[in-house]
Parts: sequence; C-alpha cells; structure tokens
Amino acid sequence: MNLHAPAPPDQAVGHRFDGERRWAASLALAFDARADGHTRLVQARHQGPLRVQRPFYPEAPDERGWPGPCHVYLLHPPGGLVSGDELTIEARLAPGAQALLTTPAANKLYRADSQGVRWHQHTRLGVAEDALLEWLPQETIAFDGSKGRQVTDIDLAAGARCLGWEVLALGRPASRLPYVSGAIEQRFRLSRDGQPLWWERQALDPTHRRFRGAWGQGGASVQATLWAVGLDDAAGAIEALREALPASREWAVTARQGVLLLRYLGSERNAAWSLCQRAWEVLRPRLAGREACLPRIWRT
Repeated sequence: MNLHAPAPPDQAVGHRFDGERRWAASLALAFDARADGHTRLVQARHQGPLRVQRPFYPEAPDERGWPGPCHVYLLHPPGGLVSGDELTIEARLAPGAQALLTTPAANKLYRADSQGVRWHQHTRLGVAEDALLEWLPQETIAFDGSKGRQVTDIDLAAGARCLGWEVLALGRPASRLPYVSGAIEQRFRLSRDGQPLWWERQALDPTHRRFRGAWGQGGASVQATLWAVGLDDAAGAIEALREALPASREWAVTARQGVLLLRYLGSERNAAWSLCQRAWEVLRPRLAGREACLPRIWRT
C-alpha cells in the first residue's frame, strides 16, 4: 500500500492575489489494530504541503507483550498559515488502535495580507470503540494581525478514550509585538456517538472589550485547554492534578458530561506548556495504563 499517495482533490486549489486567494492542503490518516497488538498506520493520504514521518514505537511492550501506542509526527513544511491557507487534518482510529500524534515545532499564524484574507484550519478526529488517541500538538503562535478560523471536531464511539490539548500564544511579547489587531475564531466540538459532550466557540478580537475585561480574556496573551475523555475516576484524577500541579490562579480543572477540562489563562507560554505536559503525565496512567513517554521530537 502506498501510504503517501495523493489525496483526491475535493475542491479546486489555486493561488490568487485578491480577496479570493486560497491554497488548500490536506492529510488523512487511518490507524488499525492488528491481532498481535500492533497499531499500524494504514493510510496517509495527502494533498499539498502536509506529510507524516514514518511511525515510531518508542514505548516498551506491556505485560502482554503488546507494543505501546504508535507515535506519528505531523509535518507542515511551511511552518505556519498565511492568508488563504486551508488546512484539513483527519485522523481515524479503528477499534482497539492506539496512537499519539504531535508536531515537530510550533504552528505559526501569520499576519493577514493587504486584502485581509483569512486562513482556515480544520481538524477532524474519529476514535472507535476501545481505541485511544492522544492529540498533543506543540503550541500555536498567532502573530499580530492574524485572521482565521480554527475548528476541531472529535467524534468518539462508546468506550473510546481521548486526551488532547491546544496551547495558543497571542502575539510575540518578547519581541514587543503584542496581538493588538486581527481576529481568530476557535471552535471545539467533542461528541460521543453523535451526542455533544463539549461544544465551544471562542472569538479572539483584541479590539473587543471582552479581550481586556476581567470577565473575559483579561488581557492574557497565552491560553491552553486540555481535555480527557474515558477516565474511570474523573474526581480522583482532578484531585491528583491538584496535588501534582503548582498552585496558581492561572489554571483550573473540572469535569462535566464525562469530559475532564483543564484551562490555563496567563502570559507565559512555557508555563502553559509545562502545565499541560505535567497534567498529561498524571492522567496518562489513569487513561492508558502506561507512564508518559515524551515524544523524541520535543527534545530537539
């Protein structure tokens, strides 16, 4: 099977220089569980500049001799989104499959062009019964003036487990380039068997009073959300997080409708990343029965 065969185009792809400027790229992954316990990447169709490296199996086998989750790195060689970019990422896990998906570097959302054309990124994740997906991309950095929409759709079957996060840094304060213009819309939709568990829409407009108000963004330049579905004891997991994570008013954790949600709202990208990573280390044994195994790409 050719894992890198081009995906059939589902829409016209072109590059223009007016308000209709658009450049599409897509990546569709499928994972299957074999009888010997191995999770295999059985499909990696792509269109445009989206790729994957080969699958990795860095985790030791469990007591049954089955290997750990399949680790895959998603590659976007341009390194960020510009006006007109339309990225679609899809990952589907068959029953019993286990996969960890991450990225080799931060994703950058660049300033909109003179036409104010938006970028779009749509991520669709499907997890079948008894499967486990860990969605752990590195952070996203939004440049001042960036305009676009980021949509994440997660569809879980009964018995499916999923842990993921989204870390977003607005502007580049260290370079004295804060996020003072632009408009970013984020949508998260997590469902089980078609029934919504957690749906959310967030509009990030630095000119809106919500962005500065204490009842909204509060002027924070970094935010993060971590979710976990499939925990046997959500209340116990929350207590474990409160014991393991540094006490701070910048984060909080709760559980509703079977979804554990941890939020960070502050000004430090490293603090947000460290918080999510430590939370994953606490939750993973409870969710997957394994200690956390940091992807090698995070160390480079």
